[in-house]
Amino acid sequence: MLQSFSGGASTESQLDLDVLLVQIEQEYYALPSSSVREVARYRPWTPVPSAPMTLPGIINQRGVILPVVEPRPLFGLEQAELTRAARLVVLMHNDIGMALLVEAVLDLISLPASSLEPVPAGLDPTRARLLRGILRHEEKVIGLIDLDELISILREAS
Repeated sequence: MLQSFSGGASTESQLDLDVLLVQIEQEYYALPSSSVREVARYRPWTPVPSAPMTLPGIINQRGVILPVVEPRPLFGLEQAELTRAARLVVLMHNDIGMALLVEAVLDLISLPASSLEPVPAGLDPTRARLLRGILRHEEKVIGLIDLDELISILREAS
């Protein structure tokens, strides 16, 4: 279900983490900007019969068929009614393309790589597996999503 493409993502700078801040439910997450290709307005997708809740359908984005990734079940969050702020973040990571559904896209920022903190030990193991670490920005605690783990979990579910 995950789409492969040729060409790899660029590596992150050792000095800075360039990330796209997104909101999923009332929580804040960061995606490596090197993997973000586009932010598109939410639109209904084509359902895929018998697909897991995390991969509910596909979209055609500029002639490329991409799976839609619904991250809420992965983070143990309830399904939410989407608003006009909902977006599909088109990601390309290690030749894998996908459209991640988020409630809102907040900002594109650069933070020092040294500001990345380890994932708290008490965090739910499934949620902790999805995070590379924790960042703090403007008094917000932000989970840095590990795209390698996200892809691994999605492959296990399909």
